[in-house]
Amino acid sequence: MPRMLDVSDEVRAEIGDEEAARLLAGESAPGSYDCTSCRTPGDSEQERTSTVLFVGDETAVLAFAHATCLPSQVVQVTEEQLQGAVRAIGGTGAEPQQQAQQPVQQQAPQPHPHQHQHQHQQPPNLVPEQAVLGVTSGLVLVQDELHPALVVEPTAPVARPGTLGPGDDFLPLLIEQGFMPLTELAAVPPVLHGWSVLLAAGQLHAVLQPNPNGGRPVAWWQAHQPLQVTDGWRAAANKHQQVLMFAAPVGSIGRQPREDLMRDALDKAAANGKLVAAALPLAGI
Repeated sequence: MPRMLDVSDEVRAEIGDEEAARLLAGESAPGSYDCTSCRTPGDSEQERTSTVLFVGDETAVLAFAHATCLPSQVVQVTEEQLQGAVRAIGGTGAEPQQQAQQPVQQQAPQPHPHQHQHQHQQPPNLVPEQAVLGVTSGLVLVQDELHPALVVEPTAPVARPGTLGPGDDFLPLLIEQGFMPLTELAAVPPVLHGWSVLLAAGQLHAVLQPNPNGGRPVAWWQAHQPLQVTDGWRAAANKHQQVLMFAAPVGSIGRQPREDLMRDALDKAAANGKLVAAALPLAGI
């Protein structure tokens, strides 16, 4: 029976017209599956379903998602992340594919543990080697509603590429990309189109930014290993279909042990003019 599958042009280009035709005809696509984003059951015979191709260094995996959770797309990840996703998706219709892609960004050292899921990672093309990004996930209350949030703070001042000196250009660089300065957390920041948050197999994989050379988005921050998020965070992300990203210079937020303390630190950073934010769609385009 034909499936209600969405196969984007970029996925078709990777898997070939013949395989795409088999998928659409129902010959190689499962009827039922677990959505690679929200991890709840789906049925490609009854509801629109996206084909999502995860591309690693040596292999690729074709997975399936509710069309309301993710668009059909190609997502470049590390080989280590891909193997982890295969283990997480195991038995849910993930299908290995042959591919030949360029290697992805080199990974940073092991992340430090944090109660609210905290990781450190070097941001490509943004900070010198001595600085890494600390990324913390948590729920933030805005206008009486809980929103999933990522709080990003580097471990050292961030210099503009090609410059020397002690200056910190972390916030100006993000403002140039479209992030908005905040003086208070009174409203949800505007959506920053072209950026997105990759949540796959129920785990946080990366923050993606537009590719300056065109084509598929590239990782601005990529988890060394998929970052576990709470059920409440994932549910809020799927409800809003976006994640609020807050960024502050080194020393502005710190690694707070509770979400209420993290919110207090965000409020203080905003009042001091040291906070930028944007709403990023889920693995969006």
